[in-house]
Amino acid sequence: MDNQNTTQADGRSLVDLIAARIRDMLIAGEFAPDQKLSEHQVAAQFSISRNTLREVFRLLTSQRLLSYIPNRGVFVAAPDEAAVIDIYRVRLVIQKGAVQAATKGHPALTRMRLLSDKGLEVSRIGDWRKVGTINMEFHRAMVELCDSPRLSACFDPVLAELRLVFGQLEDVAHLHEPYLQMNASLISVLEQGDTPSAVSQLEAYLLKSEKGVLAALQRARK
Repeated sequence: MDNQNTTQADGRSLVDLIAARIRDMLIAGEFAPDQKLSEHQVAAQFSISRNTLREVFRLLTSQRLLSYIPNRGVFVAAPDEAAVIDIYRVRLVIQKGAVQAATKGHPALTRMRLLSDKGLEVSRIGDWRKVGTINMEFHRAMVELCDSPRLSACFDPVLAELRLVFGQLEDVAHLHEPYLQMNASLISVLEQGDTPSAVSQLEAYLLKSEKGVLAALQRARK
């Protein structure tokens, strides 16, 4: 039997580690919005007790990734338009700071370049779900430019929540395709050390993305 207070070598509790794994699965699109989660199945999947799982569920609920409905159970969240607006507000603050902190030769830039190229490659075979996952990782890598584990930890739930927005949309190709070239352009100016251009591009990128996602979500809810 596991112990929910068990601390791993990196100082994180078992609850934190399992919550991080579930967030990664959410970011990868492996859970659907409004999906009911079975305590028995999820506890077995991660080889943890139900008591520990309930702590994980409580943590993820506090991060707006799950919701508990009395007498019905725990469900994956389905963020609405108000959530989208706030998600992009947070993204602008964190990612703009990351771009401003970028330095030439930073390892995160190499990762961003690889992910940008991979996204273009995968788009050619039309696997837009995978393109979406790659794009999430691109923005995750961008925040790593800050060299701040705390900021990265704050950003992961935001990405997971955003992926749950995309999960409510049937056709996401038009929401990903325009940003493949924008990713490539953004990484190019970052590699050149042109911070003002990078900030300008990022601001335009996030504004365009927010408007597109809001419009698509509104259409899906009609």
